[in-house]
Amino acid sequence: MTTVGIPRALLYYQYYPMWKTFFEHLGAKVVVSSPTTRKTLAEGAARVVADTCLPAKVFVGHTVSLVGNCDCIFIPVIRSLKSKTYNCSKFLGLPDMTRAVVPEAPPILEIEIDINRGKRRLYEDIYRLGRHFTWNPLRVREAAMAAWQTYREYRELMYRHQLTPPQAMEEITGELQTGLAMTPDTLRVPRTTIGLIGHTYLLYDEHINYQLIHRLQQYDATVVTPEMLPGYAIEASVNKLAGRAYWTYEEEVVGAGGYFLESGADGIIGIMAFGCGPDSLMMDMIHRQATRLKTTPFMCLTLEEHTSETGVITRLEAFMDMINRRKQRGEALCV
Repeated sequence: MTTVGIPRALLYYQYYPMWKTFFEHLGAKVVVSSPTTRKTLAEGAARVVADTCLPAKVFVGHTVSLVGNCDCIFIPVIRSLKSKTYNCSKFLGLPDMTRAVVPEAPPILEIEIDINRGKRRLYEDIYRLGRHFTWNPLRVREAAMAAWQTYREYRELMYRHQLTPPQAMEEITGELQTGLAMTPDTLRVPRTTIGLIGHTYLLYDEHINYQLIHRLQQYDATVVTPEMLPGYAIEASVNKLAGRAYWTYEEEVVGAGGYFLESGADGIIGIMAFGCGPDSLMMDMIHRQATRLKTTPFMCLTLEEHTSETGVITRLEAFMDMINRRKQRGEALCV
């Protein structure tokens, strides 16, 4: 039985249930790297140039941890998921970069997803990926259909039951994820609602964000994330704020931010990686809108490998204290 390794980084929190279903339907065993640790980040940072963004460094570290534990590693190239939208360059060259900086890695399975090339090309690429496990096209098709159904159930579960990706993954796969899958103390009554926006690889990696969601829950806050929103609400907010999103995964960030600004959230926290151009533009757009409306406090946290845990906690404490004070006075301020 072929063992397929999947790094617990970048698009893992968006697509892992789908990937797992696809490979297991083809008879493969799926192995996931362990949650991020200081060693994981150090291993990744040591392999790439200093200007590489934090999420890419974490991904490389997870890839290194899979060496010797699997027969191949799955690294897809997600170029575009909508017409005339494109992805960040780090996703486009991920397999090639991995081969260059982790030469001891096992063979890399890759597939290029680009809606702009048409559905026919996409289907051909799916069959090409499936041929690593079987030459039966019907079996590949069945695996692809099962994977797509799992993805739809995964997204529906997060939206209908207001779950984070780790929580939804536990429901679907039965695999224990991180501490984020724990529910807050039911004896506490949430006093505030915090909209948390950012990419999944920043919001749900407990090591690089210093257990941000867990800390917010300790402040008796209900945390709402982009995955908990219906697609039509995000799309409507994007159209209102930006007209249309040029980058594939920035749409969820700006759309969720715009929605939270008008939904009555007590505060919004944006998480971005240092040096990420698309992130900085989208966060600035949300900040400007929050400044114009003057109804919802907004704070942006920038993460990189040298980010201080103390600094994050201090800013978070000040932000939550400000929200609680202004709620008592019926005021709001963008910071």
